Amino acid sequence: MGASPWIVSDELWDHLEPLLPQRGRRFRYPGRRPLPDREVLCGILYVLHIGIQWQYLPKGLGFGSGMTCWRRLRDWNEAGVWQRLHEVLLAELHAASRLDWSRCVVDSPRQGPKRGQHTGPSPVDRGRAGSKHHLITDGHGTPLAVLLTGGNRNDVTQLLPLLDAIPPVRGRVGRPRRKPDSLFADRGYDHDIYRDQVRPRGIVPAIACRGTRHGTGLGTYRWVVERTFAWLHGFRRLRIRWERRADIHEAFPHLACCLITHRQINSLC
Repeated sequence: MGASPWIVSDELWDHLEPLLPQRGRRFRYPGRRPLPDREVLCGILYVLHIGIQWQYLPKGLGFGSGMTCWRRLRDWNEAGVWQRLHEVLLAELHAASRLDWSRCVVDSPRQGPKRGQHTGPSPVDRGRAGSKHHLITDGHGTPLAVLLTGGNRNDVTQLLPLLDAIPPVRGRVGRPRRKPDSLFADRGYDHDIYRDQVRPRGIVPAIACRGTRHGTGLGTYRWVVERTFAWLHGFRRLRIRWERRADIHEAFPHLACCLITHRQINSLC
């Protein structure tokens, strides 16, 4: 039987530990030392995988209280830990020539939240409040960037922000890579204005046109982003949004993208 998915592996910890900010020596409670970062990270991963709310985190597993994990997640997100970890993992894949820069794929299914910032009435779900995860992947489905908006935001409005959110990926000789050769998207991104803004970046848009029959063949390349969304929503905490604060909720998809990228690194072995 394999290890529990919320147990931090040595390989992942070796990547993450140098990126964590150093805490001060002054403790909130005299005589009580804070929990080690690795144990708190296990608690965060437990919430991400199981999907329970913070107050129900079982203390008997040694993760500490839910509020301890919540504070540590907030601090690490503010320090940009997840973004830097993602860049480190992408660089390792790039060094192994496992990133497909010939094309990237974008999509943004709606997510059902309970409450919080960055929500809005969905135009396709009877006006119910919702959020969207906007995702861009490489040709293999490796997540490159993820954004959070309200459910009432048009998909195409986040096309350029997604391209800008791709980090500079190092790992090979030469300048860091952050621009794919082509862009694949479905009919929700069919706007000539945005096509004209993508082309000057040196990216060829391959976007399905409205009013055309299905079966154009572009789906043979776009399916990888659907698979990546299935991986993301395999983390139960991402299926329904419980956090009121947008920054806390944004930390979860960024962390999930890191875990997915780390799995692909493990597949190299």
